[in-house]
Amino acid sequence: MSILGVNDFLASAYQHADRTQKAGTRGVSFTEQLQKTGEAGASKADAYTEYLKQKYGVGVSIQNVGKDQSSIDRIGAGTAGTGNVVIASNILEQMANDPEKAAYYEEKIQNYFNSVPRYQAELSAMGHEIHSSGIVIHPDGTVTHYISGDLKPEVRAKIEAKMKAEDEEKAKRKKRYQELSQEAVEKRKLEIEIAYKRRSMTEIIANKTAETGRVTYAGMPETMSSVIAAYAMNASSMPGILE
Repeated sequence: MSILGVNDFLASAYQHADRTQKAGTRGVSFTEQLQKTGEAGASKADAYTEYLKQKYGVGVSIQNVGKDQSSIDRIGAGTAGTGNVVIASNILEQMANDPEKAAYYEEKIQNYFNSVPRYQAELSAMGHEIHSSGIVIHPDGTVTHYISGDLKPEVRAKIEAKMKAEDEEKAKRKKRYQELSQEAVEKRKLEIEIAYKRRSMTEIIANKTAETGRVTYAGMPETMSSVIAAYAMNASSMPGILE
């Protein structure tokens, strides 16, 4: 880009640069940056990008990011720290060529940075820490703040210790339950064996009694004593009946 082209843009951007952009740029205003990059043959967009990096840090990147969750997740996984500013290329062109657009979106960016301490405090209170966060200005001009993080190491250690203790307690209860179940099985088995033996003895006695009952002795009433004696003799010859 020629020096003339840069100077044309400086005329329209000067008031905005002095009002909103001079503070916080590590001693270099936007107009000064434009002058430097203009002399080097850079475009307005390049000059403005360099200005934003000086103002907000090297986390500024120019890329188009969708508003769907998977796109936001990719940005979160691909960045680190809290100083990430992602601007769609068409929005950057607008900001570089329109001081009002620049002021509008820079205010959005600054609001994000102002919110970071609150984000950190809220997440810290919940036992989390931020691994990556930033602001995304999408091609349609909408803005998204994203945060990715995880539990603090000490909090995770406590949770894992608690889960381990609970697992050990569950294992103990399971083992005790199995032992009691086995004891119940053995007891039931013994009860069945005893019941079976009792039943077998009852059936044996019943069978022997039935066999004895099938013997018929005849006699006159006056000779009943001899009939009884004969019955007793026959019964005594069957083991287990009179024992």
